[in-house]
Amino acid sequence: MFKTLAPRTPEDDAEKPAGEPAEKPARESAEKPAERSAGEASDGAPGAPEGDRLKQAVAAWVATAAADGADGGEDGARDEPEDGEDGESGDGEEPEAVEASGAPEGPSTADEPVRDPEAPVEAPEAPEPSWFAAKKTGGEKTGGEKADGEPGEKADAASDEKAEPKPKPEPAAGPARKTASAPEAGTEAEAEAEADESPVDQPTTMFRAVRPPAAPAVDQPTTALKLPRDLDLDSDSERTSTFVPLRPDIPADRKAPGASTAAGPKPKPAATDKPAAAGPAAAPAAPAKAAVPAPSAPAAALGEPERTRQQPLPPLPPLDLLAELTNTPPPPPNVWRTTLRRIRIWTPLVLLLLIVFAIVQMVRPLPAPALKLSAAPTYTFEGGALQMPWPTDGQGAVEVEGVGSMGTYGAQKPAPIASVTKTMTAYVILRDHPLKGKQQGPEITIDKKAAEQANSAHESTAAVKEGQKYTEKELLQLLMIPSANNVARLLARWDAGSEQAFVDKMNAAAKELGMTQSRYTDPSGLLDSTVSTPRDQLKLAKAVMQYDVFREIVNMPNMTVDGIEGRIENNNNILLEPGVSGIKTGSSTPAGGNLLWSANTVVDGKNRRILGIVMGAQDANLLHEKLQRAIDNSLTIIQKAQNDVTSAAVVEKDQVVGYVDDGLGGRTPVVATKELKAVGWPGLKVELDLTDGGKALPHSGKAGDVVGTISIGEGAGKVSAPVALRTDLVEPGFDKKLTRIG
Repeated sequence: MFKTLAPRTPEDDAEKPAGEPAEKPARESAEKPAERSAGEASDGAPGAPEGDRLKQAVAAWVATAAADGADGGEDGARDEPEDGEDGESGDGEEPEAVEASGAPEGPSTADEPVRDPEAPVEAPEAPEPSWFAAKKTGGEKTGGEKADGEPGEKADAASDEKAEPKPKPEPAAGPARKTASAPEAGTEAEAEAEADESPVDQPTTMFRAVRPPAAPAVDQPTTALKLPRDLDLDSDSERTSTFVPLRPDIPADRKAPGASTAAGPKPKPAATDKPAAAGPAAAPAAPAKAAVPAPSAPAAALGEPERTRQQPLPPLPPLDLLAELTNTPPPPPNVWRTTLRRIRIWTPLVLLLLIVFAIVQMVRPLPAPALKLSAAPTYTFEGGALQMPWPTDGQGAVEVEGVGSMGTYGAQKPAPIASVTKTMTAYVILRDHPLKGKQQGPEITIDKKAAEQANSAHESTAAVKEGQKYTEKELLQLLMIPSANNVARLLARWDAGSEQAFVDKMNAAAKELGMTQSRYTDPSGLLDSTVSTPRDQLKLAKAVMQYDVFREIVNMPNMTVDGIEGRIENNNNILLEPGVSGIKTGSSTPAGGNLLWSANTVVDGKNRRILGIVMGAQDANLLHEKLQRAIDNSLTIIQKAQNDVTSAAVVEKDQVVGYVDDGLGGRTPVVATKELKAVGWPGLKVELDLTDGGKALPHSGKAGDVVGTISIGEGAGKVSAPVALRTDLVEPGFDKKLTRIG
């Protein structure tokens, strides 16, 4: 509440008791307030007027405040309010009203206009020292001068305030100013009367700001790690980190009870004057400018947890996160530190990769060793090119079995082969009904058709009769030596059930042997639609000569058979020549003279078979002359081949012919364990083949261990020699395993 005090008048002073001198000025009454107060306090007279006691108490309080003000000149920093706010008390209370001045010419505080909120705020006037403090420290002259000049100043201030309204009234100068502005002339009686009515200075009524009760804190104050604004989220762990210091903790005296750190620190209380003397007559503290309370965050509702509206931060690079957690700034970046940091980061990774790579290389399976030829892959026989006596008519070919072809002549086209067809008939019978050693085979009965065909005058036949029984071997002899057509048809019916079915088997066998240019239409060759080529017939000759019983039959110049009168002669009359052993003759008007032959030659103590054929001999008038011409041409070729086929040492004993490749760059040489001679003729080029013999090569071995063979040729003419390690075969070492790529 506001209380307006009426100014003191001379009439009020006249009513004071008569024992007090009325003319005593107020200044004299205040010269020694401390002594009177002390005397009265010591005497403790009960009859002392109440006004004197109040005045003495006020004077004592003013003297104390003046002494503190003098001390405050030295410690001004302590008395000044903090944060630049004038008049802000330590407990945050704001005075709402001030006592009106006792000077009659001064305007009342209650009459001051309210300041417009939008008007600019004037700087507050510094409070002047009280008259009592001035009198005590500097004398009556200083206090009087301040008292004499004060009314005019206050009037000017009041007029200024009326001209420009302020939001809040300027605080009064304090009790000292009021005392100085009072009239100097007066009596003690008037002072007592004035004291009886009301004290000179009373505590000013204040409005206190109501502080809401502090709510219990839901969350304790926390210190958050904040992401720097200039942080590059795409940076990697290698970039130079930037130290971001943590926000310092708030002192405990600035924290509001139960308030979060986010609400801001509590305002620091301003320095105040020393407290007034205790008792009912204690005077109020010096009025100060009203303090504007700082806005505070709304208190959190009870039971409601604090909600975080900040989005989750992306993960920081490891070095930045470590810097924030440890709150230790990284050293300043430079080229040396950056290089050293990269070395420290990448060196363990590289070492780990190298260790993993080494382990993988060691446990990987080793590649399989392989034999590779280091000697010359081919060998050419000396003596120049081979010159063979080829006929001028027909076509033919010669081959050394297992070595290769000695040459061909003629067109090498399919042509009728006449009775040479019976070679395929014998091959199919022996393939499906083989004979071994002295076996004769099953007995076959001569049917009526075979007996009737025996009397044909236009073809070669055997004089067999119906119902006779002959063994398989005997019928094969009648097939190949006299070239009986009726026996060929009989064997076809016995084997396949019909002649056509047997012909189908003949063509199938030709296909299996690779005779791509041959076609069979009958088992005897009487039809000129049965055709073949010299090369195809040599393929058939190599296959059928593998049967011992067949070689025995075709090498017979003549024979005798029970049931047939006389000796049967072989049409191939060169069988009596040295080394000639077959195979089959054939002649017809379309085919001319034909001879498929076989001859042997001895090379290095071993028989070497030479196969050849002469087809289409037509340089004669009669059919039997054409056949004889084919036989004579064949004999000339046979004799030349027997003379030219020879041998040569292609590989010497202990000669290095190759090496074992371990797959990782290691090579262990291998040598031939014996001399290797190849069969050939002048100008022939043979190829060497180094193989492991179908056995897996070891990763290690001793010198002398056989690890493969070296060979020349193929089939019956193939020659070979074992090869062995020249030195120890050692498994690849750690360095080779580690550095292998493939």
